[in-house]
Amino acid sequence: MGLRLIFMGTPDFSVPMLRALHAAGHEIVCVYSQPPRPGGRRGLELTPSPVQKTAEELELPVRTPVSLKSVEEQQAFAALKADVAVVVAYGLLLPQAILEGTRLGCYNAHASLLPRWRGAAPIHRAIMAGDESTGMMVMKMDEGLDTGPTALTKEVAIDSDMTTGELHDLLSQAGAVLMVEAMEKLQNGSLPLTAQPEEGVTYARKIDKAEARIDWARPARDVHNMIRGLSPFPGAWCEFNGPKGKERLKVLKSRLADDDAQGPVVSCAEGSVELVQVQRAGSRPVSGADFLRGLGSSLELDIT
Repeated sequence: MGLRLIFMGTPDFSVPMLRALHAAGHEIVCVYSQPPRPGGRRGLELTPSPVQKTAEELELPVRTPVSLKSVEEQQAFAALKADVAVVVAYGLLLPQAILEGTRLGCYNAHASLLPRWRGAAPIHRAIMAGDESTGMMVMKMDEGLDTGPTALTKEVAIDSDMTTGELHDLLSQAGAVLMVEAMEKLQNGSLPLTAQPEEGVTYARKIDKAEARIDWARPARDVHNMIRGLSPFPGAWCEFNGPKGKERLKVLKSRLADDDAQGPVVSCAEGSVELVQVQRAGSRPVSGADFLRGLGSSLELDIT
């Protein structure tokens, strides 16, 4: 018999863990997710989160509070009498009453090798910094920002051309396996907890769209890391002089340029970058080579 468990998550990243815990036989007494957001073609329809959709598919009870700060919400949480809460990219602050609202506490799956990249955007920041590896960690939550003791770790290599989207999917699947293992160990009393070291702390601040414009004056490797770190969202961008004047161009994939380049090649402070996959405003993504062919003329990127 499994644990009596509360699951708390919102985006696609959390879904494999919800499915894996359900398949492992735990009694998921409630799923918490952020409230439905405006969506649809005109933004008029309320669209439930991926986690809410999955929970409803699995016929699990769902709650979508705007906040957990009220006494009423905290009492409702405690009334579930759960053994443990699993938190994966939920997106809401957990007050102390929630952290203490289950028999065994709250456990978080965090997408970095803590204490490196605490905070909101660890996958983006690891790639943008040029890290060669990252991982998933199961951590017992406390009141700090990703400061709790860690339990289990799965390290994942970051390929030199890997994008945030690709790493996101790898870590999501790795986290699902790791959390099932963690809950099994927690249930039988063998889950280790180790305090995080004080050295090596870095913070992964939330991605700001204002930082997405490419600065070609930086070294080519830094530009390449930025492009893949911001792909697919929000997407690094530049401008070029097209047939109708200056246009914005989103760059979704790149590589350090060599003699075999097929797409546009842009000189940087140290070396050059080939634009492997790009997207014009209002168009679908295409290869850099197809982009050049579509222009039918020479390309001049605005690097100012």
